[in-house]
Amino acid sequence: MSFAPHLSRLSLLLALGASCAPLWAQPLAKAPTAQDCDGPFSSVLNAAARLPTAEGIWLDGIRLQWPGHAAAPGVRWRLAYSHSAGLVAKLGEPLSGADGVLELSIDDSDLPPVTAQRFAYVKPGVRLRVSGRDAMNLAQTWTAQMWLLKEDAQGRILAATATQLPGALDDAYALAESSAELGAIVTPQRSTFRLWAPTAQRVMLCLHPGKPGDGKASVLRPLQREDATGLWTTQLPQDLHGQRYSYLVDVVTPNAGLVRNRVTDPYSVSVTGHSRQSVALRLDHPDTEPAGWDSTPRPQTVAHATDLVVYELHVRDFSRDDASVPAAHRGKYLGFSHAQSQGMQHLRRLAQAGLTDVHLLPIYDLSSVPETGCVTPTTTGPRDGKAQQAAVNASRDADCYNWGYDPYHYSAPEGSYATQPDDGAARVRELRTMVQALHRAGLRVGMDVVYNHTFASGQSEMSVLDRIVPGYYHRLSAAGEIERSTCCENTATEHRMMARLMSDSVLLWARDHHIDSFRFDLMGHQPRAVMEAMRARLKRELGRDIHFIGEGWNFGEVANGGRFMQASQLSLNGSGIGSFNDRLRDAARGGSAGDSGVALLARQGWLNGQFTDPNAQAEPSSAAALMRAADLIRLGLAGTLRDVRFTTADGSTKRGAEMDYGGQPAGFASQPAEVVNYVENHDNQTLFDTNAMKLPTSTSPQERARVQVLGNALVAFSQGVAYFHAGQELLRSKSLDRNSYNSGDAFNRLDFSATTNHFGSGLPPEGDNGKDWLLMQPLLANAQINPRPEDIRFTRDATLDLLRIRDSSVLFRLRSSADVQQRLSFLNTGPQQNPAVIVALLNGQGLKDANFNEVLVVLNTDKQTQRLSLPALSGKRWALHPVHLSPTAADKRVREASLDAKTGELQAPGRTAMVWVVR
Repeated sequence: MSFAPHLSRLSLLLALGASCAPLWAQPLAKAPTAQDCDGPFSSVLNAAARLPTAEGIWLDGIRLQWPGHAAAPGVRWRLAYSHSAGLVAKLGEPLSGADGVLELSIDDSDLPPVTAQRFAYVKPGVRLRVSGRDAMNLAQTWTAQMWLLKEDAQGRILAATATQLPGALDDAYALAESSAELGAIVTPQRSTFRLWAPTAQRVMLCLHPGKPGDGKASVLRPLQREDATGLWTTQLPQDLHGQRYSYLVDVVTPNAGLVRNRVTDPYSVSVTGHSRQSVALRLDHPDTEPAGWDSTPRPQTVAHATDLVVYELHVRDFSRDDASVPAAHRGKYLGFSHAQSQGMQHLRRLAQAGLTDVHLLPIYDLSSVPETGCVTPTTTGPRDGKAQQAAVNASRDADCYNWGYDPYHYSAPEGSYATQPDDGAARVRELRTMVQALHRAGLRVGMDVVYNHTFASGQSEMSVLDRIVPGYYHRLSAAGEIERSTCCENTATEHRMMARLMSDSVLLWARDHHIDSFRFDLMGHQPRAVMEAMRARLKRELGRDIHFIGEGWNFGEVANGGRFMQASQLSLNGSGIGSFNDRLRDAARGGSAGDSGVALLARQGWLNGQFTDPNAQAEPSSAAALMRAADLIRLGLAGTLRDVRFTTADGSTKRGAEMDYGGQPAGFASQPAEVVNYVENHDNQTLFDTNAMKLPTSTSPQERARVQVLGNALVAFSQGVAYFHAGQELLRSKSLDRNSYNSGDAFNRLDFSATTNHFGSGLPPEGDNGKDWLLMQPLLANAQINPRPEDIRFTRDATLDLLRIRDSSVLFRLRSSADVQQRLSFLNTGPQQNPAVIVALLNGQGLKDANFNEVLVVLNTDKQTQRLSLPALSGKRWALHPVHLSPTAADKRVREASLDAKTGELQAPGRTAMVWVVR
């Protein structure tokens, strides 16, 4: 990504090594010793006074804007700096403690268009400029404490603020974006260490020989600064594969003053236990590769993004409770290496049926799980009791479980999933063993990545980026505080070097660890341009498509294009990047992901009884309301496309973009590849748990299983990317937990033996669920809701059949919006429809790999058989899909269906998903 087509004058002078002014101020602090390498993670070298705000915003390498302030007679504007962080500013008094002051002039010139666009969100205020020789000295001021001052003619301070540097650093050090490889680059001949730290006064390399815990650092080596890029580099003429290392960075921070930070490498490819030190590795070294690593082929199952059928899986969930896996490997990367385990046999069955990708919840180095010495609490108690969640809460920060949406080192494997977390090479080797095992099982490997935030910032011990370049990597508010709309410390991927870090990291995972696809957490907080540039880079450097999907939610400080064009649902059309489809999800499940209280029960959806089977708490509904839900289901089957048309419940023909979803266009995708269809994922209650709350309590376990299969059919038969949560095919329950990210093993269990789904494992943790316990308790106490093993096996086997049907014809995976509009139509629509039955007709004539001339999809959500008169189907030789007719077909009820070839009379058994074909 590039913010400007040319370098600024300042960056050009830096690149040429201009000598008209000193660009580098010598550090004032005493040089560190090797003892500092084993000392505290941070030491204050000189404490500083702190200004409460950082309202001055650098627009480029020479211009600032101060919102809320205006030019006035008798007022002067200056920049003061101090390398020792000694500035003191008191209103009404002159500044003291400065090393120097730069005079600023009012800037009335037009901003370059790219700069104006980037900073359009900045509120009006005086724009100031550094000119002449002062502009040549700016680089040394950025390594210092720097305050923007508004003074009267006598030099008394009227206002003072710190400044936000990213605009200046991006402009002045633009060359760093395309500079040499960052991190530790190890070859048999030499080892190079390269760190981007343009505001640092000194950077030193600490080398820690021997095994972790064996002795102190023995080598302390200075890095040399390159003025044109802000990079610091040192090179040693030896192969340091396996060497532990860290950096000492002397830098001025906004709050603490001049500090010496002992910090790991943000480009670490591996780390030691508890992420204490980085580990330099050759990723082609035998220590890092399982046998046959380079010769194991990637499955060639995805010719186009719409071929993706994704299974979202947590590494620990996969084998933690699988007794067929050796105890030492349960919950670990190596849990995947046992081909005959229950879990791997299950994954192979899914792959043979048509599953293409296993998407793993975060496997990068994360902050929340102790990598050694974690605990697993014992949880027992009544099925509706509080004891289980109390045990989980008592050890939630020391136990072995977390989803992992708390990045520490983006490009290093997580150690809690490794059997030897202190061995940096073993971490990599074991992660690759997992990838290799999945590839050998016929499954591509996807990775859930979280570049939108970090776990920590500032001077926190787990803060990496912000302790190297303070104030750069995170998105700041108008007052200079880090934005936290994502839950944590929002990163700013609109900044050059944060965008590069993300791009370099994704490339490493795809190139060196053979990751095939990526799911981007809260992708709407990232610029579309950055995502597209990264995708193009991967295609260019790897020679193949790496598929991107993500959460395109539109919220926070970036909402509605507040900072840039986002990678969000309504802004991604035409990008080829997939965004999750909440329209289909909510229409099927009922209500929304944010529901609580009685709404959890009352707001039924098309799938679980809206109007057709109301529960005791159901809000009043009508056939008209069910018709509106059915229209959203149809739109989902049609890829939630903007331009697809059909007759809606009010009798009019509408484009998808003209249909309403909570005040937004319901149709948001330009092409099917831009939509990810799902009814369950790791967030919120599982589908089984949602149905436990919304189906009438008298619903039998067999019928609950049928509702689950019908929900899975919505995903399998919708145009776009199909996305399933691990265990969705096994009636997975989390005992009604709406947010199990830190709920431990007790509420996140998977059972590949198809014996239990763990419903009734106690009340879910109080933090996110306590307010709804009174509603949950009678449901959890009701053992009649629990499925029997035969219900779980039915759901599993029926879902495998759905995958086989999807895999049987490209008609379920059409490549373009034009194809969908040409080949997909709906029957039983408009105001006279039966909204309990969805009927979709697909025309395969002349289409390669269609395998059928016509395909008819029929979905009946009513518990009773429904009969429809569909004359358009008459005169054709319809037969049930061969999968339905197979002796091993799971859903025998489908065979009770009938379709009269003469009249088009259709009989659809209750709660069935069926497919008819014409050869």
